[in-house]
Amino acid sequence: MTLRLSARAEFKPGQFMNLGLHLPTGFVSRSYSLASTPGEPLEVLLARVGEGALTPALFELQPGASVTLDDKPQGFFTFDYVPPHRELWLLATGTGLGPFLSMLRSGAAFGRAERVVLVHGTRGAAELAHRDELQRLAAERGASFRYLPTLSQETDPSLAHGRLTTLLSSGALEALAQTSLSPDSAHVMLCGNPQMIDDVIALLAARGMKRHRQRVPGHITTEKYW
Repeated sequence: MTLRLSARAEFKPGQFMNLGLHLPTGFVSRSYSLASTPGEPLEVLLARVGEGALTPALFELQPGASVTLDDKPQGFFTFDYVPPHRELWLLATGTGLGPFLSMLRSGAAFGRAERVVLVHGTRGAAELAHRDELQRLAAERGASFRYLPTLSQETDPSLAHGRLTTLLSSGALEALAQTSLSPDSAHVMLCGNPQMIDDVIALLAARGMKRHRQRVPGHITTEKYW
């Protein structure tokens, strides 16, 4: 689900804000990555969960309901901390798509690389948030942008099937993207399931790719959450 707020804020694509609600049990706040274009009404992606102090309550909100927001966006999952590269790979699972939406909608991603590849992995097709929007963007951008939705549980003849790690290790992702994932040309940004991130980092290490740090340049930038 996409939660749309009337509030606007200037932020860097990839940053997050703390969003809160006053519940009968008390005030609860949690960090959510921003999916909108900076300066536009704020959007965040939500996944329905059976438990949780805040997210289930957000699903019950009615139009016009009030939430609280921190005044200042936060986070370092931005292009300020990504080295120059020719190809940008954005790999997300579930609501990890959120910060990548902001990077794409704002055009920031296309200002950083000659070619952008977005891979969004979910269990089923219903979880492929903003699929139509991303398909339109791919059609508009042509060879400079590839959108690769993948399903790990459901099967759909029009979509790749398998976990991101399986598709990466088999070479299927590169075949679909029509380009190779090489340390000579690519930077990889990972967002979503922590286990996916750890597994992809291990697979990329075999290709000579490593985490990027300010003092030690590398090829991988990460943001872990569900």
